[in-house]
Amino acid sequence: MSHEKCLKHARTVCSCMAPTQVQVPVAHCFGPAGQKKRFCCVCRKHLEGSSAQRCEVCELHVHSDCAPFSVSDCRFCHQDGGQDIDTYQHHWREGNMSSGARCEVCRRTCSSSDILAGMRCEWCGITAHASCYIIIPPECSMGRLQNMILHPSCVRICSRNFSKMHCYRISENSHHSEMGNAWTHSAGVGLRKQPNPGHFGQLRNPGKQTLKVFDGDDAAKRNQFRLVSIPRIIKNEEVVVRCFVPNRVSPELNFYIIYLRIVVINPWLNNADFYTSCPDRKHPSERSTSQMNRRITTCDFQTSLRQMNQTRFYIEESRNRVAQVNLLLGGFPTQLEKEEYTHLLSEHLSVKSHLVTITHVYSEQGAVVLQISCFSEAERIYMLAKDTSISGKQLYSLVIPEIMQSKLVKGSCPLLVFVNPKSGGLKGREILYSFRKLLNPHQVFELTSGGPLPGLHTFREVPHFRILVCGGDGTVGWVLGVLESIRHKIACPEPAIGIIPLGTGNDLARVLRWGAGYSGEDPYNILLSVDEAEEVQMDRWTILLDAQEMTEDGKENGFLEPPKIVHMNNYFGLGIDAELSLDFHHAREVDPDKFNSRFHNKGVYVKVGLQKLSHTRNLHKDIRMQVDKHDVELPSIEGLIFLNIPSWGSGADLWGSDSESRFGRPRIDDGMLEVVGVTGVVHMGQVQSGMRSGIRIAQGSYIRITVNKPIPVQVDGEPWIQSPGQIIISAAGPKVCMLRKSKTKQKKQSGSLKEGRSDSPAPSDGGQ
Repeated sequence: MSHEKCLKHARTVCSCMAPTQVQVPVAHCFGPAGQKKRFCCVCRKHLEGSSAQRCEVCELHVHSDCAPFSVSDCRFCHQDGGQDIDTYQHHWREGNMSSGARCEVCRRTCSSSDILAGMRCEWCGITAHASCYIIIPPECSMGRLQNMILHPSCVRICSRNFSKMHCYRISENSHHSEMGNAWTHSAGVGLRKQPNPGHFGQLRNPGKQTLKVFDGDDAAKRNQFRLVSIPRIIKNEEVVVRCFVPNRVSPELNFYIIYLRIVVINPWLNNADFYTSCPDRKHPSERSTSQMNRRITTCDFQTSLRQMNQTRFYIEESRNRVAQVNLLLGGFPTQLEKEEYTHLLSEHLSVKSHLVTITHVYSEQGAVVLQISCFSEAERIYMLAKDTSISGKQLYSLVIPEIMQSKLVKGSCPLLVFVNPKSGGLKGREILYSFRKLLNPHQVFELTSGGPLPGLHTFREVPHFRILVCGGDGTVGWVLGVLESIRHKIACPEPAIGIIPLGTGNDLARVLRWGAGYSGEDPYNILLSVDEAEEVQMDRWTILLDAQEMTEDGKENGFLEPPKIVHMNNYFGLGIDAELSLDFHHAREVDPDKFNSRFHNKGVYVKVGLQKLSHTRNLHKDIRMQVDKHDVELPSIEGLIFLNIPSWGSGADLWGSDSESRFGRPRIDDGMLEVVGVTGVVHMGQVQSGMRSGIRIAQGSYIRITVNKPIPVQVDGEPWIQSPGQIIISAAGPKVCMLRKSKTKQKKQSGSLKEGRSDSPAPSDGGQ
């Protein structure tokens, strides 16, 4: 509906005709909607309740009932092996913009919180009125984030036989299995929409009756229908027209009518009266539906009317397309040779050697990359791998895009994003959704699907890129570990790494000025901060744990267990500090669902700490330490901590700020570790509150520790019980490059939180 004076400003095409305006249809990837106020892009009404859905790739929001009628006009994020497109135009989406959005043409406000209004480009983010955007030049420059966006013309993926959910690696288990009580769109399983129980009271009107309308054979098999109320005395032609209306199809009686199935719901009986409508092609005379029922003939169901109505034909240059699908398969045993992985693939997946080639082997991660020259074989391997286990470990498979290095813009620095959706409560999921919309979804990777390896393999030929890790300190260490293991296989020697803190302690993020924890900042502003961040070097350390059976006098007495090597980024602790981490770890294993917020996690730490108040451990009697080959006498302590960064235990300054002549000022790139002791839980609490600092013991670059008894240890928050033996800490090769947020951007950030873009996640209580 519209005012007469406003009709000239109407630019949105009717949903019946909108599909004909799309040159290259691209399907949406629907998932559960967020909590913010949005309007349906089909019926234009406000979204309410749990039945709303949103596209994971673009700013399309719809009711579940309206999803089947949405236009397949999602963003085109890659080349599909056909005609190459180098220049991209603006991808306009109507409405659902932030309250402060202004028109790029007239500079007036173009958004509304009451209706679906205004247009926004989903690549560059510019906004305009519906009457103004048509004069904006069509070519899109990708906006302020152009240097970090992976341009669609640089990405190629043969997506035939694979849905967009598979191509974008969108985890299916992240979506709700049901969207209210409505049936879903193109999801493979239709949900039956039951009539309102009170509706049958209305059906008792003797002049009315209700029809179930099934659009095609597939809808009938899935029991997907729509209800239509009609008078009992009505023309056959009008019955069909009314059945077309809820399916948003223009009635073409001479062709489409034979594919419509109608079910009469009899309100006075328990069962329904089923029949198939196939009236004469001649102009029907007025008769009752009971008379029409006697003239019904059955016919086979065929394609959906709406699908037939949207089918269009076009001429395309005949080109010999070469099928080339890249799949990454993981979950295999580690440290095997290429021939051994080939044997496993042949044994468990029955791969066809003349169609499948192993192009890359990542033996440390137990993963291989396959290049497959047949679409059907690629689909078979992809699906079969998800149902296959080897040595009790489930395999996983991912479709990997190809980045064409020759088409990358000179001087560009794409951003590779890793998101741990399990961190920070629901915030990890919202950040994942926001970055998929702001960037190219092919550069955003979910760590629960194969870890960091798929993303690093995808970017292996990009000469210069940056990494953004959304998670806790453990997630950052995970990415750094995989990056170190495959560094020799990627073109970018030292990709700089930024952090969005979603963990509990977030000590490394604090040191690099990314904050104590994510609290709902605008993702667009975060990306600007990453673009302006400065690169700094950080030390990384290798810890060799060589367990040996020890005699009473502290001498080694033989082999006890294989040596273990771990990497340390933040700190390494022995004694009471590690014991508290171990108790917390055990509590989280018992009930992991409760540990979804920083507030709850810190509360558990306090609880386990109070239980250790009366605990005493003479740690200085159980260990001996050398720093740079010099014996160091330990004071009476219960915990020993080795610091690489000046933050410990959620931001505490364990080393202290006081200057001392025998020690240098700590830095994250000085090639030195700070050795600090604590006397117990009370001392640790005082350090946390800022009342005291730890006991400074030493600084050095090479440390050897002799442990006489089993002792709790922890590396960057990962605890275990270490057997007696030798522990050696040394520098782990080259330093790693990190991103430190600029101070000026940090100050501006606090004043811009209220002016969030439309794709900002809503703040929630989880993860605080």
